[in-house]
Amino acid sequence: MISRRATLGLLAAAALPLRARAVEAPILQAAVDAGSLPAMADRLPRNPRVMNLAAMGRQVGTPGGTLRTIIGGQRDIRLVPIYSYARLVGYDDRLNIVPDILASVEVDGARTYTLQLREGHRWSDGAPFTADDFRYMWDDVINNEAILRGGPPVDLKADGVVATFEVLDPLTVRYSWPTPNPDFLNKLAAPGPLLLALPAHYMRQFHARHQTPEKLAELIAANKADDWQGLHVKMSRQNRPENPDLPTLEAWRPRTAPPAERFVFERNPYFHRVDETGQQLPYIDQLDLNLASAEVITAKAATGEADLQSQGIGFTDYTLLKQAEKGYPLKVSLWRRTQGSAVALYPNLTCKDAVWRDLFRDVRVRRALSVAINRKELNKVLFYGLGQESADTVLPESPLFRAEYATAWAQYDPDLANRLLDEAGLMRRGGGARYLPDGRKAGIVVESAGESTLETDVLELVTDHYREVGIALYIRTSQRDVFRSRALSGDVTMAVWQGIDNGVPTADMAPTRLAPTGEDQYQWPAWGLHYSSAETSGVPPELPEAAMLLALLNEWKRSSDSAARAALWHRILAIRADQVFTIGTVSGALQPILRSARLRNVPDEALYGFEPTSYFGAYAPDTFFYEGGA
Repeated sequence: MISRRATLGLLAAAALPLRARAVEAPILQAAVDAGSLPAMADRLPRNPRVMNLAAMGRQVGTPGGTLRTIIGGQRDIRLVPIYSYARLVGYDDRLNIVPDILASVEVDGARTYTLQLREGHRWSDGAPFTADDFRYMWDDVINNEAILRGGPPVDLKADGVVATFEVLDPLTVRYSWPTPNPDFLNKLAAPGPLLLALPAHYMRQFHARHQTPEKLAELIAANKADDWQGLHVKMSRQNRPENPDLPTLEAWRPRTAPPAERFVFERNPYFHRVDETGQQLPYIDQLDLNLASAEVITAKAATGEADLQSQGIGFTDYTLLKQAEKGYPLKVSLWRRTQGSAVALYPNLTCKDAVWRDLFRDVRVRRALSVAINRKELNKVLFYGLGQESADTVLPESPLFRAEYATAWAQYDPDLANRLLDEAGLMRRGGGARYLPDGRKAGIVVESAGESTLETDVLELVTDHYREVGIALYIRTSQRDVFRSRALSGDVTMAVWQGIDNGVPTADMAPTRLAPTGEDQYQWPAWGLHYSSAETSGVPPELPEAAMLLALLNEWKRSSDSAARAALWHRILAIRADQVFTIGTVSGALQPILRSARLRNVPDEALYGFEPTSYFGAYAPDTFFYEGGA
């Protein structure tokens, strides 16, 4: 993160006469020859982003080919813009923030951010990408109450104050605040980034301010929307590539609208990156996402039906996948997952069940449920002893790691668990079972999205552990959307999910997800909704320690000093360790990465997770290529 005044830019890109050396992708040559597509020199920005593959320890590739992957549901097409990972600024493979779509960013005191666009950059349909696209987003979407009824999102606020937006010239925009906003660049680099621009030339047709009522009515009916606001939202979803007509800046553009069994993404002929030889990226011409039930993804991948696969396979499949290398042209590597815990339990402190809600708000109960788990057994049985028994916290790869955060209330101590449960009023009766204060037998229903066999395996073992201390555990699975809806409504008493997404943060990455800030945080969804809705929904944190996490987060957001941010991080991590808001199990889990034996530039070792690496995104899949060509 930049403090005081600095500029992030790619000076080397401006120094290389790449437009003069550009080499056309063979699949696009026919369109160029026919005059239906401009030559590459006219499609690239004047200063494209140069991916120096040699400096990255990779090879210059050969364009061409189709990359196949398997998805477990139509919603998984959302993975493509995460994998593609074209961002205004983004993380590189060493988790440094660098300009990507932008040519440069000037930062002044973490208060003012001046964004410089690349001259000649174009959307995937060939229309210019300019400051007008930022102006449209700001004037017609962000500050249009008909679309955003709650006003500008919290990510555009610093200390409660909305940004000031300025267009300085056709290629320069500025966002500024009276107080520091140190998280701004991180929000732009996120897997689901803060969106600052839309293709204005395309989106104006769906906006009441720019379209006639008659034409708008036709478009609403044709696209099965309820009103023009819903139409605009539906047609503008950049992170849900369901509209093939929406221009994009990503490496691949969607060609298939749902519903479908196979989703095709084609290379963006106006993509802004090149390799050091002047070849336009991506190397891969086409992505094919093939739908299959979650139960058969591993089997299909192991028989050569995927060229790159991580979703739907886990560490428990590793032996099978390695065996498949002997019979199919595949290669399997292990990447280290970035989650604070491979599987974590989330007692819902805002659930509807008043008895369990009060019990979960008692730290003794949360600590008891943690120390009742035999993590050594979980590690040995499910991870072959390769993981680390740990609370849900940052990993040793993070500079913020401290051993005491990982070991806090993570020891196996059923005697201590029993004492804590006794103190909390969960008393045993005949047969050893515990009973709730209202007379019910103490049984916890743990709900999941049903997408992970590892979660099921962990819960089966934890069921035995909890039985030893008089707590019954029952497992309920449902589809992810239903699961999330039930959690938000308070119907989920306890959830199972992975631990904190970003287990490898630096002090300059915001600790947002460690405080009640989102309705998808299963330990306190109602408190998180209160924050994410700008206090228009949900309820504020009713537990002092949870409220303190928010206060510390807000203090972090007001800080422009890296040392101060580190100190605040440690206070947050210490509170979480002591309070056990989530119950971690084993960290340092490994993720199998299956790929075609011909696919090059895929790292053999790397960090894998939603945050901060965007799964493959930080490793530039646009540079992956097939040895020997298509």
